[in-house]
Amino acid sequence: MKIMNDWKNKKILISGVTGFVGGNLVKTLLKNGAEVFAIVRSLNPNCFLNYEGYEKKIRLFQGDINDKELWFNIITEQQIHVIYHLAAQVEVGVGLTNPYLTFETNVRGTYNMLEACRLAINSGHNINAIVVASSDKAYGEYPIEKMPYMEDYPLLPKFPYDTSKACADMICQAYAIDRYKLPVVITRFSNIYGPGQMNFSAIVPDAIRSALGYSNFIPRSNGKMVRDFLFVEDVADLYMKIASAITNNPDKHRGQIFNAGSNMPIDIRNLITKIYEQLGKTTELNRIISDMKGKVTTGEIQHQHMSFDKVNKYFNWKPNNSIEEGLFKTIKWYKTYFQN
Repeated sequence: MKIMNDWKNKKILISGVTGFVGGNLVKTLLKNGAEVFAIVRSLNPNCFLNYEGYEKKIRLFQGDINDKELWFNIITEQQIHVIYHLAAQVEVGVGLTNPYLTFETNVRGTYNMLEACRLAINSGHNINAIVVASSDKAYGEYPIEKMPYMEDYPLLPKFPYDTSKACADMICQAYAIDRYKLPVVITRFSNIYGPGQMNFSAIVPDAIRSALGYSNFIPRSNGKMVRDFLFVEDVADLYMKIASAITNNPDKHRGQIFNAGSNMPIDIRNLITKIYEQLGKTTELNRIISDMKGKVTTGEIQHQHMSFDKVNKYFNWKPNNSIEEGLFKTIKWYKTYFQN
């Protein structure tokens, strides 16, 4: 990983550090010399941040992302330079069963953070960059001939999770207009996977855990859905490039939307096949593929993948890890995790 000197001693505030994306971003920021602060509702002892020992190297503030005063106090008292807002209710299934929680977390949590930033700037504090994590789900469902998603596509969300992300994105853009000029950008990344993903309802950790013999994989769909997957180390690298770019040229970047994917969409059956084949579990794989046939999938977008043309143009970025390389690194991490 390339060390970027311009991050040394920068003060970074992150929400969502107990998630594996936030935890991996903390890891990368610390390696680059940044000073990291975080808002957490509670610290899960099983999260990547704690498991890898990074929680001892950052300053944690316990509280709710819906607490505007908490955001404001941390930003102003700690003289925060960059904010990464990653905290969210991220499970599509939870969105279907508990839409209120999804809207409360993803929409209200975002506008409270943005309003705190606006008030902090009005009080004389300088914020260099605000990076908000959205989702490819904000686009809703487009026909396959419209793939990959492009940043200028109209948002057509249908399900609660998708809608919550689309709403938050539009609020971000409202705060980026000339009246407020918040240096905020929106990131819509494809499905992120990698070391430390403890949400075992997600397909990659669920399949790896079962292939390693620690659970029984139960297919929830027919596996024909097509998705795009990004390795978490590549995501952390891109997050840093984006924040640096906003800092150096806020007028060019504020209010912008940046997609990122691998440009290599894959259906879920093929993804599971790659995981089981890397571990030499062909007998179990054949049983899973057989079980998938005839399954009916509801409440899910059938085909999604992203273009990274814009981030490549703006930041000279593309993924460093293929799906095979990313899965190899991820499987290696889980082997160690389950053996401890």
